[in-house]
Amino acid sequence: MQLLDVSFRAGSETWLHPFSLTLAEKEINVVLGATRSGKTTLLRILAGLERPRSGRLVHDGQDLTGVPVRRRSVAMVYQQFINYPSLTVFENIASPLRVAGAGKNDIQMQVAALAELLQLTPMLTRYPAELSGGQQQRVALARALARNADLLLLDEPLVNLDYKLREGLRIELAQIFSQRDATVVYTTTDPQEALQLGGFTHVLHEGRLLQSGRALDVFRHPATLDVARAFSDPPLNLIPGRFDPAGRHLLLADGSTVPLPSWLVARAAPDTIFALRPYQLTLTSRNDARCSITGVVELAEISGSETYVHLTAARASLIAQLPGVHQFELGQRCTLYFAPEDLLCFQADGTLLRGLEG
Repeated sequence: MQLLDVSFRAGSETWLHPFSLTLAEKEINVVLGATRSGKTTLLRILAGLERPRSGRLVHDGQDLTGVPVRRRSVAMVYQQFINYPSLTVFENIASPLRVAGAGKNDIQMQVAALAELLQLTPMLTRYPAELSGGQQQRVALARALARNADLLLLDEPLVNLDYKLREGLRIELAQIFSQRDATVVYTTTDPQEALQLGGFTHVLHEGRLLQSGRALDVFRHPATLDVARAFSDPPLNLIPGRFDPAGRHLLLADGSTVPLPSWLVARAAPDTIFALRPYQLTLTSRNDARCSITGVVELAEISGSETYVHLTAARASLIAQLPGVHQFELGQRCTLYFAPEDLLCFQADGTLLRGLEG
């Protein structure tokens, strides 16, 4: 499916600036972007719920731009747990099959198969109000899958679930999608979700499509600083500094120096922007993480099996994402290490000089 020079406006506000996008057929397509980046608007255009201000939607050579939603092979799952409260789980899942005119035996078999797939078999006689949030979202997903549509749209379906439910269901969804013969478009604000689901990632920012490609490729080689920021949670660390006169070292504001990778020496420019992802900062020095930066701890947060350390260093606010549980005192001086090869380097206009290797 292709979107060709599609844009969308609501009144005087532009929600999607003109862009073209080709969805990977029968693959997972993750649309990654912050709130109000245009993700839901894009899904509504794909579903036929909105018509673009300009451009066309094309599939297999057919122009779908003006085709109403009821004539499209599409199913959609929303953030909220939208189920029929007066129907049992069985009847909720069976509802699109009944509308399609499926026979009784076919309905029984398909509902049983979907319930098994989504671990809903013991709950088929219950009503939505008797289910947890995660179970209700499973029912909504099962009902969408029952349509057996060519295009499955999911609008941040896990955002209202707690952390443990999100983690478990996210892994299951990747497995479920791999077993379905459908093109999946899944929106999220969470970079980790994009990486775990795999497939292709399309990065939206303020209504503009910034980059498309395999999820890991986009993560390692963000085309611009905005893409790198969208694909970093916790936020990307910007490292202020300047080149030494010979252009072989980066001089940090605290006086420490970072030897530049050989590929960058020949391309060094005074206005180069340097960045590090939080997980690339470590507490111990290694052969590959030999450069250091020292700062003062402003806040330390323990989240599960990780510790997030916020510190002021080299006249910048930095975040380190450290594996394990660590104790830090406020105001404590802390030295962190990184490998110069891990630096993401951008030109003054925000375009990438070179991303991560490997």
